[in-house]
Amino acid sequence: MRRLLLILALCAPALPALAQDRTPALRQTLVDLAYVLGEAHALRQVCTGAEDQFWRTRMIRMVDVEQPDAALDRRLKESFNTGFASRQSEFANCGAGSRRAEAAATARGRDIAQRLSQVMNRVSDGEMPPTVGEQANDLAAHPGAR
Repeated sequence: MRRLLLILALCAPALPALAQDRTPALRQTLVDLAYVLGEAHALRQVCTGAEDQFWRTRMIRMVDVEQPDAALDRRLKESFNTGFASRQSEFANCGAGSRRAEAAATARGRDIAQRLSQVMNRVSDGEMPPTVGEQANDLAAHPGAR
């Protein structure tokens, strides 16, 4: 989880410069990350309570840094809320299952954040970013846990 936060923090300074130049694939990657943040938020709250805003705060920071246009802003927030709702009712109590699910969600988030940082580096070096299909294949291949 700390590694995910470090990656997000390292990516954050580069995001505003590219905010308006995002390809559809990169926009979708941000939407995917928002979904995972929503899942992680719901799963963490199972064990820590509704007052815990750890992952929601990270989502707010991502939106602040990204400075999305209205359409992307709406998609990001809807995706976060959908991810939250999909996991909120799944676990009634904190236990090994909810902790494993949170670990898996944070691992997916870490993978997405790493891909975003790699794409930003390639774009700044003049390389083409990966296609949506390549990104989807990568995400499917890395479901790991913390």
